[in-house]
Order: sequence, then structure tokens, then C-alpha cells
Amino acid sequence: MWQFDYPWALLLLPLAWLAYRYLAPYREARSAVRVPFFTAMSRAVGQTPAVAGARGNARQLALNLLVWTLLVVACARPVLVEKPIEHQQPVRDLMLAIDISQSMETTDYTNADGQRVDRLTAVKEVVQDFIAKRKDDRIGLIVFGTGAFPQAPLTLDHASLRVLLDEVGIGMAGPNTAIGDAIGLTIKLLDSAKEQDKVLILLTDGNDTGSAIPPDHAAQIAASKGIVVHTIGIGDPEATGDAKVDLQVLQGIAQTTGGQFFRADDRSALDQVYATLDRITPHQVKKLSHQPKRDLFWWPLGAALLLLTLYQVLAALSGKWATAGTTRTAQEG
Repeated sequence: MWQFDYPWALLLLPLAWLAYRYLAPYREARSAVRVPFFTAMSRAVGQTPAVAGARGNARQLALNLLVWTLLVVACARPVLVEKPIEHQQPVRDLMLAIDISQSMETTDYTNADGQRVDRLTAVKEVVQDFIAKRKDDRIGLIVFGTGAFPQAPLTLDHASLRVLLDEVGIGMAGPNTAIGDAIGLTIKLLDSAKEQDKVLILLTDGNDTGSAIPPDHAAQIAASKGIVVHTIGIGDPEATGDAKVDLQVLQGIAQTTGGQFFRADDRSALDQVYATLDRITPHQVKKLSHQPKRDLFWWPLGAALLLLTLYQVLAALSGKWATAGTTRTAQEG
């Protein structure tokens, strides 16, 4: 469909007729030689002199009105509105924080084929499937051990994210577990994000032993920033040292930030956790619609210029023909 961007400009259409109807004709004083026998000479050559101050013939008037109409239509800016183009924009930033401390090499999980594998390998497989289902979310990856490090920034390039996740190895971030630092790094990375929904999924099999910021304090800051933290405990609460998962701390983090705490003792339970997370954080996108426009003003503008050009050319040619005819008549006389 087409439309005018400035339809109010069409109010100028009657202006040309009003000017013609009510404005006084243009008069210009010129020097002239009075010829007493001008009338007889005009009859001799067979031409009738024009009346001084005449506004022109009907054809010229119609041409002027048509050109004026075309110029006003061009000023109203006609445009062709094409079909809308829809674009989907994510409304959630999702950060994954995965524990890669030394205790993650414990082989008490199974893979999709039922073979015994270490915890990190099982976690990778489940998280890979989870990422593949979250095509509308920007997802980032943090790994933590003795310290916390960003493995991948928030991105919609999930193929690259899965490659970076696959390259993560046990012990790369140190042997200990710094849960508080992982939450603190998430706060820093999500602080400049423009999306309203900010979610952290934190997975660990140990307890915090060396964070610069205590986990409970980090959770309070995250809550003040609107970040929801879901925690997943996969370790052994009966173990000792760094291998002992502190379920109370993980529950407290989730409760403080409005998230949920999950316990995943095996691969099946871990699958169920991420399926639940997929339900409680459903896909959300914001649809943006844009209708491209193509300018058509050059059509009426070009038509007006073409008419004026043709008129000037025809006027020049008719003047030459009239001059030649007068000369021929005078010679014959």
C-alpha cells in the first residue's frame, strides 16, 4: 500500500487557483515605439496582436495547475509501504557458572550411553543440550575453581558457546571452589546488560573455601541487582574438605535471590534439573516490527519537470515557426 508522509501539504492545492482568481495580473512597464499604422500592418501580415496584460490561454492555465498539483503531491511525500519485517530480540540474559575444581573428576556419573564418566563430562553433556534449546536467550559461561573466570561472554552465537564449553577442563581454574567469586563475576558481567531478566545457574560439587566475597553477601548484592540465582548441588554432603558440597549455602543463595535450589545425585537427576529450569525460565522474546518505505515523490516531481520542459521546447519551436511564417508573408506581400 502507499500513503502520504505529509498529507497536510495537500492543503496547498487550492492556493494556485486562489492566486489566479484574486491576485491582480502582473504588469511590467516597457519602452515602446508607437506606430500609427500598426493595425493596418497587422492585417497585412494576417496576425492579430495579443491584448496587453492577458493571462494566457486555457491550455497554459491547465498546464500551470497540473504542474502545481504535481509539485504539491511531491511535497506531500508519497511512499510505498512494504510488508512488515519482524525481528525477534531476546529479553533475558542467562549466565552459566560451572564448577571445574579438582573434585569434578570423580567418576560417579554416567553419560547418555550408560558409561561411567566424571562429573564434569556428565554436566557438559546436559548443559550442551540445555544451551541448544535456549536459542532465544543470550547465554554466557563462567568457570570457577580457586578463582572465577569468564569463559564466554553473553552471546546468541550458541554454536561457539558450545565449543568453548567443550574445551573446559578440570582444574583449569584451580583445585578449590570459589562460589562467592563466581556470583561476584556474574554481577559484574550482567551489570551493564540492558535486558530486564537476568538469571544465573550455578552448579558446584563443593563448598566455598577461598572466595574474596562470601557467598551470602554476594547473593544479597545479586538480589539488589535483580539477578535470580538457581543453584545446583551435585557433590557429597558427607565428604570432607573441598569435596563436601554445602547444601545450606546453596539453598540460602537461591532463597535470597528468588531462585530455586536443586539436588542432582546422578545424570538422570541432572537432566530433570535442567528440564525444570527450562520450564521455570521459558523462552521470551520481544518482537520488533519494521515496515520499509520506498519514496515515490520523484514520480510527480519528475512529471512536473518533464511537462515544463516539453512546454518550453514547444513554445520555442512555435515561436520559430511563427517568425518564419511572418517573414514569408511579408516577402510575398
